[in-house]
Amino acid sequence: MKKKMTIAILATPGVQLLDVSGPLDVFAEANAQAGTDVYQLRVVGSALGTIRSSSGVRLMPDMVIGQKLTEKIDTLLVAGAPNMAEASPDRRVVDWVREVARGVRRYGSVCSGAFLLANAGLLNGRRVTTHWAVADQLAQAFPSVTVDPDAIHVRDGRLRTAAGVTAGLDLSLALVEEDLGREVAMKVAAQLVMFFKRPGGQMQFSRKGEAVPVGRSALQEAQRWIVANPGEDLSIAHLASRTGLSSRHFARLFRQEVGVAPAAWVQEARVAAARRLLESGDTVPKQVASQCGFANVDTLRRAFVRAVGVTPAEYRKRMIGAGQREG
Repeated sequence: MKKKMTIAILATPGVQLLDVSGPLDVFAEANAQAGTDVYQLRVVGSALGTIRSSSGVRLMPDMVIGQKLTEKIDTLLVAGAPNMAEASPDRRVVDWVREVARGVRRYGSVCSGAFLLANAGLLNGRRVTTHWAVADQLAQAFPSVTVDPDAIHVRDGRLRTAAGVTAGLDLSLALVEEDLGREVAMKVAAQLVMFFKRPGGQMQFSRKGEAVPVGRSALQEAQRWIVANPGEDLSIAHLASRTGLSSRHFARLFRQEVGVAPAAWVQEARVAAARRLLESGDTVPKQVASQCGFANVDTLRRAFVRAVGVTPAEYRKRMIGAGQREG
């Protein structure tokens, strides 16, 4: 019989409830499938009393930072919170995480919990992931950390990090597979009605790349026209003529004020338009390519895979649901 392993999940005030409850349910189901309590599950609070989550639901921690540990922690996970990327870290919590991480078999984070680990110096020189919406922020704040914005979860030595929210379930299932083997992990996935290995990365859910009008009014007007007319002629010459500028002046001004070349912005807008059409389920990729200004379906496919990480056909299938008939 395997030795019991204590899984401790740190939940700070404002925690995302699913970052805690999702992993707990995976490990609890692993106990059920293994026929014995392989895992002991503990929620750790930063202070005495209940922990108010971002949804308003309150959690009662099993242990609190500052109390003497009565059992050895095998795996420490830090749950994220909607404001964790912007909030000033509690130094007492950071110090506790750093100290405990030294003695555990593995440690990691779910979603923005990576920021707490980074503040503790536990991500230096590591490859990690976090929620796509704060991935750039993590990379900029901690230059020594290599952030993969598309990964669902990442393993680097003793470190494990998961992308946003539901990715905590994927990470926990991977930990179960590490500990108890593929068969048990597959049974857990089946019971929880989740992918054993989720197809694609998290960028298929991201809205980060969608073009937003910026710059002076003339440029914003051109950008709004692009968004409204993705299938039209969006060459620099045509866009420049709409603003009353020369092509050269328009291109220089656009890059200067918007931050990217006009062609790159047009590509982002066309991919965003393609996503919306595919999500409706009423248009197949070949029609999408024509309506969104791509030369052909292969051109759409290449641009879509670069931006989203999956093909248009696969994206459409996932977004409209397996139960809806394809057109």
